Order: sequence, then C-alpha cells, then structure tokens
Amino acid sequence: MKDVRITHIGGPTVLLEAAGWRILTDPTFDAPGRRYSFGWGTGSPKITGPSIPAEDIGPIDLVLLSHHHHADNLDDTGRQLLDLAGAVITTLPAARQLQGRCRGLLPWQETTLTTPGRQDLTITATPCRHGPRFSRPIAGAVIGFALSWPGQEHGVLWMTGDTVLYHGVREVPARLCVDTVLLHLGRVQFPTTGRTHYSMTAQEAVELCTLMRPRTIVPVHYEGWGHFHEGRADVEHAFAAAPADLSSRLHWLPLASPAPTAVRRE
Repeated sequence: MKDVRITHIGGPTVLLEAAGWRILTDPTFDAPGRRYSFGWGTGSPKITGPSIPAEDIGPIDLVLLSHHHHADNLDDTGRQLLDLAGAVITTLPAARQLQGRCRGLLPWQETTLTTPGRQDLTITATPCRHGPRFSRPIAGAVIGFALSWPGQEHGVLWMTGDTVLYHGVREVPARLCVDTVLLHLGRVQFPTTGRTHYSMTAQEAVELCTLMRPRTIVPVHYEGWGHFHEGRADVEHAFAAAPADLSSRLHWLPLASPAPTAVRRE
C-alpha cells in the first residue's frame, strides 16, 4: 500500500499514518499491573504497557474505536485521548454513550472525512461478532474498519476488530479488495466460559487470509493481557502450514520499543 506507515503501540492500539491523516486505533495506554473486569464474571490483568506513552503520541486526526466497553480496547487513559482527537468513529452504542466527537456506524455503513490539505478518507464499518453464536447481547456491539482514499492502487486497509471468524467477517473479502489487514487475534478465553473463544484463532486467521489474499498481514491484539491463549508462536505455526505465499506476507511489529517501529508499504 502506497505511503502507509503502521506503528504498533501495543494490544489493539496502532498508529496509522496514511493519506495525510494520523489515525489511532482502539487507544489503550494504561500502565500494566491492574486487573480489569469485562462483565459477566470475566476479567483479565494487563501484563504489558504501551510502547509509546500517551503524552508522546502527538496530534491525532481520527480514532477508530471498535468498541468501548472492554478495557483492553479502550482504557482510562485512552478515553482521555478521545477528547483530543479530531473525530472518533465507533459503534452506535459507543457513540451514544461517549458523545463528543463520536460518530456511530452500523456494519457496512460508511462515512467520508474531508479536510483541506488532505485526501478524502472513507471509512467503511465491517461486521464483527465478539464471541460464539448468540453472544452479541452479552459481548456487545463491535465493528471493524476498512479505509480507502483516492490513489489506492491495490485495495483497502482493513482493521478486523475483535471478532471470531463467521459469515459476517467472510463477507469482507467477498465485498472488498483488501491490501493490508490488521488482524485482531489471540483466541481470548476465560475460566468461567471454558473452551469458548471470543477472538480470532490462528487457524481462523489462516482461513480468512486464504480468502482475501492481502499483500500485507499485520497481527495485533494477541499479547499483553492474561486472557489471550494464542501468541506469536501459534500464529507462525498456523501460517507455516498454509500456502507459502501467506506466511511470507506476515509482518511482526516489535513491541515495547522506546521509539515507534513501523512497517511502511510503498
């Protein structure tokens, strides 16, 4: 993807610099060590902190917030950043609760941001299901985001959001040409719900990437919390058994770096 810079800050939090925009995804900047409740008897400790502190992140034009009700996607420090962003795109329930500059979208709705001196940026909300079938009333509304702008040569940049692989997610490669994908992984599980998982597994990621064949695959949100049950080694193992061209498209961004570390697609 031409002139895109991706900096992984930790967990789901990524700084995207594209088309003249500085975009932050799912801001999480709290220090590690605290345990957070996710409701319905579930919870998890935060194990690692951000690679860049919130005060050093710089101006943010847009926050893409997949959901607001889990602290591993929006924590206390991240909430403070929302008021400093030019705009926030999120789910309808989050927009109603957070108010301010928040704009809510349903899956497959889109909005276009315009500002002088930058290319127009179109954001399309994509489907998510943060758990097994019928879990949405408990797990809450979540969306992913596909980004497009004039001059894109190979397809959209897609952030999957926290989701399992189901028919709604399989719609994305059927409807959009994806060049770069930020995969939310980790196979989230909790003791109270047994083997049920609430985010994509490594094998599900392979199946999804086989469908869409993106040029660049960037795993995120697979580390740093106690509720993740698959890490980098599991993802690499699954992709090693996939067609060789998929494995070669994986890009791992180092964490806990004192300065931004990024992948740039030209």
